[in-house]
Amino acid sequence: MSVNLPDTPERSRSERWRAHLAQRRTRIAEAPGLVVEGQLTRIVGLTLEASGCVASVGARCLVKNPDGSQVEAEVVGFAGGKLFLMPSGDTHGLTPNSRVIPTGGASQAPVGTALLGRVLDGAGHFLDGRPAPETERVSLGAKTINPLLRKPIREPLDVGVRAINALLSVGRGQRMGLFAGSGVGKSVLLGMMTRFTNADVVVVGLIGERGREVQEFIQEILGPEGMARAVVVAAPADDPPLKRLYGAALATRIAEYFRDRGLQVLLLMDSLTRYAQAQREIALAIGEPPATKGYPPSVFAKLPQLVERAGNDTVGGSITAFYTVLTEGDDQQDPIADAARAILDGHVVLSRRLAEAGHYPAIDIEASISRVMPQISGPRHQQMARRFKHIYSTYEQHRDLINVGAYVAGSDPAVDEARDYYPRLKQFLIQGIDEQVTLADSLKGLEQVLLSPNVKAGRS
Repeated sequence: MSVNLPDTPERSRSERWRAHLAQRRTRIAEAPGLVVEGQLTRIVGLTLEASGCVASVGARCLVKNPDGSQVEAEVVGFAGGKLFLMPSGDTHGLTPNSRVIPTGGASQAPVGTALLGRVLDGAGHFLDGRPAPETERVSLGAKTINPLLRKPIREPLDVGVRAINALLSVGRGQRMGLFAGSGVGKSVLLGMMTRFTNADVVVVGLIGERGREVQEFIQEILGPEGMARAVVVAAPADDPPLKRLYGAALATRIAEYFRDRGLQVLLLMDSLTRYAQAQREIALAIGEPPATKGYPPSVFAKLPQLVERAGNDTVGGSITAFYTVLTEGDDQQDPIADAARAILDGHVVLSRRLAEAGHYPAIDIEASISRVMPQISGPRHQQMARRFKHIYSTYEQHRDLINVGAYVAGSDPAVDEARDYYPRLKQFLIQGIDEQVTLADSLKGLEQVLLSPNVKAGRS
């Protein structure tokens, strides 16, 4: 039984004080915390050193000049009471004792369907001159998926390239490497896959490439048709190394957004080597010792962290990724190429010899492999692919003898067969830049090529 106490002056005053104190507590809780600013003490190369402020690794800071200009930077390390920061913009004009203000926030990425057909830089700013759409902002950090819960790769992905569809079949959720030197047609091949694939969304990351190449890829290789369902993230070679790292992470995060909504995503990143070089620049600038051919250990730790973010999710979405790896001088033992080959689900090698001979796309079938092809293709398909490679390899092994006329017809039945088949095999591997070949047409063409040729017409 409740008893209503009579209102008294003392009771009314007490309630007023409680209400007043409650309001004050709310205001105190909503008040922003104090930000301890520091000052810029040293700039050595790409590294900024700041003292007097506390921030965690990965936190964002603003470096402000007395004239009001500012540069955004990220904490990449510390030593004692000093913070090492890597700028994401031009450091021209910074002065000693400039203010260093921790913002307290981590890097975020714009995501959403409004990004389709747009071009962004590594910081998430739009480069195409059109108004910025309303997008959702999410963390740029990696999303970890339990490897035991990922859906297995069981379905093929049509990339529109005959040689890859027939002989190096790619599955939904596979991570493939595209190993090539400069000027052998890797950008053209990426553009063909972007336009011809049956994936729902295509995300292209142009990391560390020339600015002119970025423009040509968007306007000439992709074109309006390819851009309609694509998102392009461009971080050219003249961007700071931190911005190039952000570009690769941003492209991957956008692909993850579409994958989480059950879509089939094709991620094309050109190139993984430039990503590794950007991390090398940052690591060497803060004093990390090199380990292999000038690459510090953190580079080889970053590569699998980026690559493992692609693949299938636990439900129905997938990210099928192609990462280009630069192998200058066709050096397959480059440390980045060697590390990438070990963490990818296969690799396509582009040969400079074939490119110089006018063979496009210049895919070296002998040196290329798809590790998931047995899981996504039938026995008949695998048998035809093995027979194609066997005949092609036999001819290549005896090419010099055949060309100089040293081989006598009838000496080896396998070589005779390879001589008969080779013109048809070579023609099968050649494809025009505007020619689309579906997966079904590729298999039909492969079967047609392997039919017994006219021996009289085939031998000289």
